[in-house]
Amino acid sequence: MTVRRVVGLETEFGVLAPSAPGANSTLLSAQVVNAYAATVRQGYGHLAGTRWDYADESPLSDARGWSVPRAAADPTQLTDAPRELTAEEVALAGGDARAGETLYSEVLDEGAAAAGHVLMNMVLGNGARLYVDHAHPEYSSPETTNPRDAVLWDQAGDLVALAAARRIAGSPGFAEVLLYKNNTDNKGVSYGAHENYLMPRQTPFDDIATGLLPFFASRQVLCGSGRVGLGAAGRGHGYQVSQRADFFEAEVGLETTIRRPLVNTRDEPHAVWEKYRRLHVIVGDANLGQVSTYLRVGTTSLVLALIEADRCPDLGLRDPVAALQSISHDPTLRAAVELSDGRRLTGLDLQEGYLDAARALCADTGADDAQTTDVLTRWQWTIDTLRRDVSAAAGQVDWVAKLRLMEQYRERHSLGWDDPRISLMDLQWADIRPEKGLYHRLAARGMVETLFTPEQVAAAVVTPPEDTRAYFRGRALTEYPDDVVGASWDSLIFSVPGRPGLERVSMLEPLRGTRRLVGPLFDASLEIGEFVDRLRSGTR
Repeated sequence: MTVRRVVGLETEFGVLAPSAPGANSTLLSAQVVNAYAATVRQGYGHLAGTRWDYADESPLSDARGWSVPRAAADPTQLTDAPRELTAEEVALAGGDARAGETLYSEVLDEGAAAAGHVLMNMVLGNGARLYVDHAHPEYSSPETTNPRDAVLWDQAGDLVALAAARRIAGSPGFAEVLLYKNNTDNKGVSYGAHENYLMPRQTPFDDIATGLLPFFASRQVLCGSGRVGLGAAGRGHGYQVSQRADFFEAEVGLETTIRRPLVNTRDEPHAVWEKYRRLHVIVGDANLGQVSTYLRVGTTSLVLALIEADRCPDLGLRDPVAALQSISHDPTLRAAVELSDGRRLTGLDLQEGYLDAARALCADTGADDAQTTDVLTRWQWTIDTLRRDVSAAAGQVDWVAKLRLMEQYRERHSLGWDDPRISLMDLQWADIRPEKGLYHRLAARGMVETLFTPEQVAAAVVTPPEDTRAYFRGRALTEYPDDVVGASWDSLIFSVPGRPGLERVSMLEPLRGTRRLVGPLFDASLEIGEFVDRLRSGTR
């Protein structure tokens, strides 16, 4: 019983070009990827943008035991066949073809530029992935093994996105692109902040879904990001706990962009299939606050441990989707939802039920490592504080910090929730620019708790975690940039000069490829051929 498990986070950033309101968001997202690639190439002196290898992806495999026919799938589900853009299309987004040629020539070799291609994917030196996911730039963090590291490398993604936006703003002929760490445009569109947790495949999926539904319906009280407006289109007046709650329609399902389910069934482990299941969580909000992200990952890891140990509390809800939305729509946290057995509990009551079960299992198994203890302590403190005085949790809980700031502004100017200035505050909260974003301005004044220094976050932009295969992926991209021609979560493809064909190195075990196992190989500064041969011989 511990918070330790392999975890990765994904953020789809909201994208906007104020001076070009009609610009295609997919094209703007491609600009973000290419701008960061140009930044990396400038800083490190080598070509950025290793192509993503889709060979082992299977987005239509369902954890319930079947696969959706490709012809029956929604196009947004076909993430193993992304659309490619041409340079001409991207130039349209910038409004200046010559400017487009200038920016993209910095990251494309002559052959690619002549073919009219632009980067849609790149793998970063910290082991992460930056790519265009439909209409949004997405940063997928490297694999980590604990909640603190998950937070650190998620925060690094915000700096990656910021660097790309700064690059575009400094490129003549391009419209400024603004990026937001939020989950909706408040016009009926939502985009994700996904989590990935590795679990033993032997755990029955029905048990996972049963255990998680009440937890996901109520977890937002700890780590929601807050939203102005009620309903998917935000037409209802008021403030709610979660950015995402109004966009969910099903309890369990495979989709992520339509008929969104609380528990996603995608069965794509990116690891040894017989051994691992990757739980793909789509119900969370994008957090700017470090403590909110920490609790989001830490509490979920403990609940998964409860499920694996068959010690989950019996808190089944009569209607989990309705409960998710009812809890979100009441920032006083007094709303009670009905359980299958007729009881009525608040979101805080549900969370305390899981907390009590987790504390009991930790006591029974002797789990007392520092992070597990810290998550349990913070979990209890947050529940107790929210019960006593919601506003007192503003330094740790994103939705509360945003609410308190807005309430102060509303009172000062006698504004209702329907005032457009309040909606603008909601957007400005999520602006990733430190000088503009309201969250960042609060953080700069010490009004929200942080877990890491700016220097630590900046270091995570360019260095990978040391205790997962992300270390091997990131170091390989940094040390052998000209020889890595393809990458995915579970493999790297090398081109060795003088040898026919390409050489794929499998990374199906997420806890191999660590600094302890492969660090000496990188430190030896071997020629690429000898490096690959040493890997093949098992010296990793």
